[in-house]
Formats: sequence, C-alpha cells, structure tokens
Amino acid sequence: MNTFPEGFLFGTATSAHQVEGGNTNSDWWEWEHRNGTPCVEPSGDACDFYHRYRDDIALMAGLGFNAFRFGIEWARIEPEEGEFSVAALDHYRRILAACREFRLAPIVTFHHYTLPRWLQAHGGFLLDDYPRLFERYCRRATAALGDLIAYACTINEPEGLGEGGFILGVNPPGRKGDVAGMWRVTENVLVAHRLAAAAIRSQAKIPVGVTLALPDLQYEDGATPGDRPVELNSRISDRFFELARDDDFIGVQTYTRNRFGPEGPRGPHVIWGQRLQEEREDTTQLGQEYYPQALGSTIRRAWQSTGGTPVLVTESGIATTADPKRIAFIAAALREVLACLDDGIDVRGYCYWTLLDNFEWSLGYGPRFGLVAVDRTTFARAPKPSASWLGAVARSRVLPVRARGAMK
Repeated sequence: MNTFPEGFLFGTATSAHQVEGGNTNSDWWEWEHRNGTPCVEPSGDACDFYHRYRDDIALMAGLGFNAFRFGIEWARIEPEEGEFSVAALDHYRRILAACREFRLAPIVTFHHYTLPRWLQAHGGFLLDDYPRLFERYCRRATAALGDLIAYACTINEPEGLGEGGFILGVNPPGRKGDVAGMWRVTENVLVAHRLAAAAIRSQAKIPVGVTLALPDLQYEDGATPGDRPVELNSRISDRFFELARDDDFIGVQTYTRNRFGPEGPRGPHVIWGQRLQEEREDTTQLGQEYYPQALGSTIRRAWQSTGGTPVLVTESGIATTADPKRIAFIAAALREVLACLDDGIDVRGYCYWTLLDNFEWSLGYGPRFGLVAVDRTTFARAPKPSASWLGAVARSRVLPVRARGAMK
C-alpha cells in the first residue's frame, strides 16, 4: 500500500509567535529580552508571516498541499484582560479566507506556548482563573472565526507547558525542578482544554481536539521507568488521552524515540532547549536520534489509548541542514502512516513541521526544520527540494517506493 485515501490532509504546521514577528504583548517577547534569559536571541520580526501570509499560503497551494495548520495569538486578540481586538480577529479572518480561497483546510491552534503578558503577570498557567480565561478567549475567537475553520486544536503540547516552564526553566516563568508546579499546571490545563473544547463547539460545528508531544519511549528488558522529564510528560499525555476519548480527533506530534536500558538512557537523549549540537548522520541539529519510525508507534499509542479517536499528525519533522536527509525522514514517517492506515487506524492527515525556517524558542533561528528557507534580512522565501517532493506526494496521494533526492 503506497496510496493515501481520498480526502487525506497533507499540510505544514506553524505557530503564531514563531513566524508572525512583533508579538510584543506576549510573555515570550518579555522572556526573550529579559536579563539572563536562556534564549540565544529574540524573535524580532520572525518570518514576517503577519504581513506575508497570503504569499505563503499561495506558495503552499502551488506546491500541492491541501491543509495548513497555524496559530492565532491570544496576546494579539486580548492584549489586556477583557479587551478584545476586533482588528486582530479581522486579521486572522483574512488568513482563514485566504486558506479557503487557495483550497487549504485551515487547522487552527488556539494556544501554542505563549500567553498574554497580563496573564503571565497574574500567575500564568498556575492562576486559578486560567481555565475560565482561556474558555472566554476561545469562545470569543470562535464566534468571530469558527465558520472558516476546518479543525480546531485547543492547546499545543500541554506536556511542554509544565516541563519547559517549571522543570527545565527554558520557558516562562523559568522555574527549574519544580515538579509540584508542573503537576499544578497540568491540572489547570486539563480543565482548560475541556472548557475550551465545549466553548468552541458551542460557537461552530467543527472537529475539536488537543495536540500531544509523543516521543516513542522504548524500554529494554530490566529497564525501570523513572521520573525523567520525558517520562513525566508521558504520564501527562495519558491524562489527556482520557479526555480525548470525548474529542473529535487527537493530534500526534512526534520527532524521535527515547530508549532506556537497565542503567538509564541509551543513545542520544536530549533535553530540549539546551543548545544546538553537531549534527551526525544518525542525529539531528538538536542532537536527537534520527528515527522517523517513531511516528508509527505513537499513532498506535494514541489510537489505542483513546479507544479509537481519529488521529491527525499535527507535527512531524526534523531539524537538519541536509535536505536529502529531510526527504528521507519524511518518506519514512509517511510509510509509518500508511502502515497504520493499512491496520485500520483512522489517520486523517499529516502536517510537516514546519513550513519556514523559523524561531525555535530558546534556540533561536539556528534549527532548520523548514521546507522553505527564509532570508533573515529580506525575508525572501526559497523552497527547498523537500518542499517540492512532499508537495508532489500531496498532489498525487502516492508515496514513491524510493524518495528521489533522499539519502541512500
């Protein structure tokens, strides 16, 4: 089987803060400019997607894609508590209209790591009122935009909200080793997802789900699960799988595997946000193991853990300066998707992370995940061979037996 079903979604994924630029009302903007920040550089103008969205959408459509996952920014829509910007909502409506014009199904993420500054100042994810505030924002945004949305993602990788901000200290508020804080964040975000999903459904008849960070965890005989960050995240994922039984889809986001032996981690085992590392044939720019086969395992985990909730692969990608390696990675990941489809798993689509070489949080602009390079001075877009290769697969719905241009 090398043909994807009719209606299968092929797209790319982005987040608002990482590509828009000038997101000055967000907690991340303040975090990037704070003294002693772990961020290697600020986001600045990012990829200027805020102004260039139409050209980027036309580019994706011309390549052959039929879906686009992007984020709307809470800090723009509600720049001060209770003050909603009609202009910001109109801007996102124009993006949605452009997607529809170019026949790209808009997959919209309501929250992708960033918070409005005013909310972070009052406690952020730890604030008792956070779930209600998020529900209100989602309700208002959906009332203005919902008729144009194809799929709604409430929260991107809720596991990382506690890990990055309270265990590793690479996200706001920058705490380290606060496991209790991580679990308090988790409880709040679980409530926030449930309330937000209901609020979105009350305003529009669209599929709603949450997207989870799911590395493939592999344990050798004699290995004992512990409290490493990736394992804590896995326990958080299990909590969200329970909620996802009542959702319309579950978003799967997978990049690599993590292996454990009796003595501890095996092979590359990288904590996000430390630094770029020297890329090898078997690793990425982040030092993660090159293992695209992880996606098959995580799709199966999501399908089984939710009792059969449909799956959207909302992120799958590789940070590399070698584009043939990117093509080989995507081809191997798509073979896993086809195998899952062949096993009867309801996989609705595949979104590659990411469209543009963008701002990768505390690591800045060093990681090269994009199908399209961006000139940091002129913002000129330069599609890589991988963009044309994946676009051709999207257009034909056929995965070549051998990926031309890929590594041998």
